[in-house]
Amino acid sequence: RLRTGFFSTIKMSDLPSLVKVDECTNSKGVVKWGTPISLNEKYTVDLVIVGSTGVCPRTGARVGKGEGFAELEWGILTAQGNLDPEKCLVVTTVHDCQVIDDEKDMPEGWKLTQHDVPVDVIVTPTRVIRVPNRAPKPSGVFWDLLSPQKLASIRVLRQLKQETEAEMGISLPTGPDEILPPVASRNSKNKKNNKRRQGSSKKQKQQ
Repeated sequence: RLRTGFFSTIKMSDLPSLVKVDECTNSKGVVKWGTPISLNEKYTVDLVIVGSTGVCPRTGARVGKGEGFAELEWGILTAQGNLDPEKCLVVTTVHDCQVIDDEKDMPEGWKLTQHDVPVDVIVTPTRVIRVPNRAPKPSGVFWDLLSPQKLASIRVLRQLKQETEAEMGISLPTGPDEILPPVASRNSKNKKNNKRRQGSSKKQKQQ
């Protein structure tokens, strides 16, 4: 994730022969087998898979978890020339009930904004939907929408802004303030659950 670093690459040809592809497709696999890359390395991204809580099959508009990390990653990649927004295919995987034909049924307060990344293909357990009238894809980072708090929490974004300002000889704008959700809440919950399980196991052994 952007809060903890940047991207990693995995080349199956460089891995031990017993390592399977599915072992590399989760966060633990990437940490174990991936090679971290820097902001200015050159590579080409031709396929992006994003998560969604709801997606429109007509325009490709989607709702994620609300933190905007998919859009920030997209913005960085397009700004660095590693991704062509017109050529890169965007795919999401959802349950059939998450395909929302009428955008009016999207969550309250939702709307497609200039930095949102629509999808080209929707994959569900029962069908593959190719979006016929996809909304335009954005390009670059919208600095005027990026809060000081989010900028401060993502090192690679600070680096990109500093390098862009130095190259252009200008000061880029900053967006409005926001309150970021706690980063450690999920990890703390998991740790508590693990401690409970361990305590329960110890009690069972003692009995």
